[in-house]
Amino acid sequence: MPECTVVVIVYNDADRLPRAVRSVLGQTLRDLEVIICDDASTDDTPRVAGELIRADPRVRYVRREVNSGGCGAPRNDGLDAALSPYILFLDSDDTLPRHACKSLLTEIERTGADFVSGQISRVFEPSGRQQRYYPQLFRKRRVVEGIREEPELFLDCFCTNKLFDVRFLRRNALRFPEDILYEDHVFAAGMYAMARRFAVVPWVVYHWHREPAAGSISLSIKEMVNVRHRVEAAKRSDDILRAHGLADLVPHRQRRFLRQDLRVYLNPMPSRDLLWAKEFASVVRPYLERIPEEVMERIDPMVKVCCHLIRSDRIEDLRVAARSLNGPMAPPREAIMREGRTYWGSTAAPGTDITRLRMAELPYTASRLRHEVVAITGAGTRLRLAVRTYDPFGVLSEWTAALRCGGLSVPMEVRPSPDGGYESEVTVDLARLRGRCHPRIAFTRPDGLTTTDQLLADPTMEAIELGHVRVTAEGTAGVLRLSPRPTAKAVLARVKRAAFRRLSTPRIKLNVYKALIRVVPPRKDLALFEADCGKGYTGSPRAVYEEIRRRGLPVSAVWSVARGRAAFPRDATLVRRGSWRYVWTMARAGIWVDSHGFPLDYPKPRGTRYLQTWHGQGIKSIGFDAPDLRADFPGPREQWRRAVARWDALISPSTEFSRYFVPALGYTGPVLRYGSPRCDALVHGSPPSGLRERLEIPPDRRILLYAPTYRDGAKSSGISVRVDLEALAEALADEWVLLLRTHPVERFRVPQHVRHFVRPVGSYSEINDLMLLSDALLTDYSSVMCDYAVTGKPMLFFIDDWDEYRLTERGVNTDLPSIAPGPCVTTDAELIECLRNLPAVHASFAGKYAAFRALWCADERGDASAKVVADFFGAPLAAGVPERPVLRGVP
Repeated sequence: MPECTVVVIVYNDADRLPRAVRSVLGQTLRDLEVIICDDASTDDTPRVAGELIRADPRVRYVRREVNSGGCGAPRNDGLDAALSPYILFLDSDDTLPRHACKSLLTEIERTGADFVSGQISRVFEPSGRQQRYYPQLFRKRRVVEGIREEPELFLDCFCTNKLFDVRFLRRNALRFPEDILYEDHVFAAGMYAMARRFAVVPWVVYHWHREPAAGSISLSIKEMVNVRHRVEAAKRSDDILRAHGLADLVPHRQRRFLRQDLRVYLNPMPSRDLLWAKEFASVVRPYLERIPEEVMERIDPMVKVCCHLIRSDRIEDLRVAARSLNGPMAPPREAIMREGRTYWGSTAAPGTDITRLRMAELPYTASRLRHEVVAITGAGTRLRLAVRTYDPFGVLSEWTAALRCGGLSVPMEVRPSPDGGYESEVTVDLARLRGRCHPRIAFTRPDGLTTTDQLLADPTMEAIELGHVRVTAEGTAGVLRLSPRPTAKAVLARVKRAAFRRLSTPRIKLNVYKALIRVVPPRKDLALFEADCGKGYTGSPRAVYEEIRRRGLPVSAVWSVARGRAAFPRDATLVRRGSWRYVWTMARAGIWVDSHGFPLDYPKPRGTRYLQTWHGQGIKSIGFDAPDLRADFPGPREQWRRAVARWDALISPSTEFSRYFVPALGYTGPVLRYGSPRCDALVHGSPPSGLRERLEIPPDRRILLYAPTYRDGAKSSGISVRVDLEALAEALADEWVLLLRTHPVERFRVPQHVRHFVRPVGSYSEINDLMLLSDALLTDYSSVMCDYAVTGKPMLFFIDDWDEYRLTERGVNTDLPSIAPGPCVTTDAELIECLRNLPAVHASFAGKYAAFRALWCADERGDASAKVVADFFGAPLAAGVPERPVLRGVP
C-alpha cells in the first residue's frame, strides 16, 4: 500500500498532463501512487497516459466512457480507486511543489487531522509570476477544532490544496457532486461541516497555473451557465451547513460568496454589454435577496453598493459602480454626506453607504477624482481628448492642471460643467511620447501638493492608431493606455542596446575590472560611496560624506545610485550602479565607503582602503548565522569570506555589536568603536522643516512609525505587515497617523480605505527624518529598534510570529521579549490598548529602556562621524571632541 494517492483529473489536455504527473513523480515522498482519471478525452490523452504508465509503475489510468461535463465524476473515480490511506487531488494543468506530499503527510500524521490545507500560489503564464491566494488565511501553522472556530476559512473552498484522510471521506460518504460545475464548493461545505479537526500550514503546496487562452471553468465566466452553476453551488452549500446543524455559519458562507464568487463577475462588468449585465442581475438577484443585511454590512462597501444596485435593478449604475472595484479603483461620480455618513450616488440609502472607505477623509495627494474620456479624436500624431472630471468630495478649489504621460506634461484648461464637475480638452503630440504609459491628470495646489488619477475610457472601444502610437482602453475597467510601436530608429536603438548588453554581461564586466586594477593605480583622493546597494542617500555613508564636506577635506566623492536620484544633493557626482562607469570608478577609487557591501566578487584594488559602516544592529542573526550562509555549502560561504576580507575598517556602534555581530560577520580587522555615524542626527537633529506638511499630517495627530522587517521565506509578499491596519484606523485615526515604512525588499500596497490613517513612506530615502518626526515606533524584529532607542521615545513590538521567526525563519541571537524596551504584543487589541495608554506603558518600561540603551546605544554621543573621519581619513579632530581608542581585532 502506498502512503499517498494523487488523483490527476484530465480532459483533452494531453500536452500538459506530463508536466502535472512528473511534478508528482518528482516528489520527495517516493512511496505514492498517481491515478490519472480521464474524463473521456478525445485527444492524445490515452496515448500520453500509456507512456507515463510505462515509464513509472506508480502510475495508473482510469478512463470514463462518456464525458461527465465537469470535475466531480473523475475525482470520485480517483477516490474509489485509491489504495492509500491519504489522497490529494491535482488538475492536469497544474503542478505540485516538490515537497508538497511529504510535508502534508507529515502534518496530517502529526496532528491526527481529517485533512490538511496549505497555501495555493497562482502561476501566471507565460511570465511565471506567482501570487499567493489569500495569504492571510495561511499565515500561521495551526490545528483548527472545527470550522466554527475559524469560519473565515470558507474562503478556502479548494479541494486541490488539501491532503485528505481517506477514512474520513469514506466514513462520511463525502463525494463530489457530478451535476454541477463548481463541485468543489459543495464538496468543501460538506468537508467543513463534517471535519472534527483539520490543520493549516503556511507553505505553498499547490501551483495553480493560469493561462489566458486556456478553457478552464474558472476562466469561462462570460457564459451565463457558469453564473447559474456558481449560484446553485452557493445554495447547495448553504443547505449542507443547515442540514448538519450549522445554520449559524450560513452567513459566513454567504459572505464568501459576496467577497469572492460575486466579485469574479463584477470585476469585468464595465466591459460587458447592458444585455449581459441585465441577465446576470436576474440570475443572482434571488440569491442576493436571501442574504441578511448584517452580512451585507460586513463586506467591501463597493461590493455592497453593487449588490444594492442589482437588487434595485439599476443596471446602468451597476456598470458605473463596478469600475470602483479594481484597476484604478475609481471614486463615484457623485457622493453625498449626511450626518457624518458618506453615500455613493445622489441618494442616501443604507445599501449605498461607503463611509468605511473614508474617501471623504483622504489627504489631498491621495484624493480620488474620477476622469472619464468622453471623446477621442486625432490626426497625424496629435491626440485630442475631451475629459469629464468628477469631484465627488469637493477637494478642488484653486489649482493648476496638466496631463502627464510618457515624459510629457501638457497644461490643461479646466472649466466647471453646467451639470456639475468639470470639463476639459487637451491635445497631446504623440511624436514626443517616450514609452508606454497610462495618462494621468494632475491637479496641483498652490502649496505644491499634487493629486493625480488615471483616465477611464470605454472598455469596449476599438483601438485607435495615430502615427506610431496605439490608443487603447486597458483591462476591464478601461484605463486609457498609449503604446508606441517601435519605429525603425527605435528598433535600431534597441538592437544596439541588445548588442551592448551582450558585451556588458556581469562576467565580462568583472573580467575587465580585474584587468583594470592590475594596470590602473587608484586615486587616493577619489572615494566611492554607496548606501543600501545604491538605493539611497542615507545611513552612515551619508553621515561620513557630509562630515567630509563640512570639513572641506580634499576628497573627490562619487555616489553609487541604483535608482531614485532625487534624494541626492544636486551637486553630488553620481554613477549608476552596475554600469561601465561604475566599474571604472570602483577600479580607480582609492577609498570605498558603504553600508551593505560592494559587489561580492569584485576584489579590492591594491592600495584602496575600504570603510564598512554596516547598516544596523539588533536581535536578528546575520553573516554566517543567517539563513543564506547557515548551511555548510562552501561556495556562498567562501564568497562571503573573500568579500569581508576586503574591509580595512568596520564601524561598531556598541559593545554588543562587537561581541556578537563582528564574529558572525567573520571579520578580524580593525574595529572603530565610536558609535554609529548615522545616529549622530538622532542625537542632535530635528525633522526637516515642512516634513509634517508634506506628509499631510494634521497638527493635532500623533505619529506612529511602523517599520517591520521582511520574512526570508516570503520576500516581496507583503506578509511582514502583520497588524490589521483597518482595525488600527478604526480605533486610532482620530488621534494618530501611521507612517508605514516597509523593508526595501518588501512589496505592500496600502489599501485605499486606510489612506486617511496610513501614510506609505517606504520610498522616503532618510529614515532618520521619520524617526525624529514620529512620537513612537512600532516594529517587530527590525534593527531600527536600536537606532530608535537613541531618541528615548516609546517603542512597541508586534511579534505574533515570534516562535516561527526565531525557530524556522531568520533566527535570533537574543530573546526579544526579555530585553524589549516596550511591550511585546501579539494581537491588534493589545496593541490598540497600549497606544491608548502609551505614557503609562512607556513609563512602566523605564528600567528596561535604560538597560536596552546601555546595551546598544552607550557609544552614541553624536560625534561618531567626526571620530570616524578623523581616524579613517586622517583628519584632525575639532577642538573639544574627546578621542576614544580604536580596537584592533575582534574585541
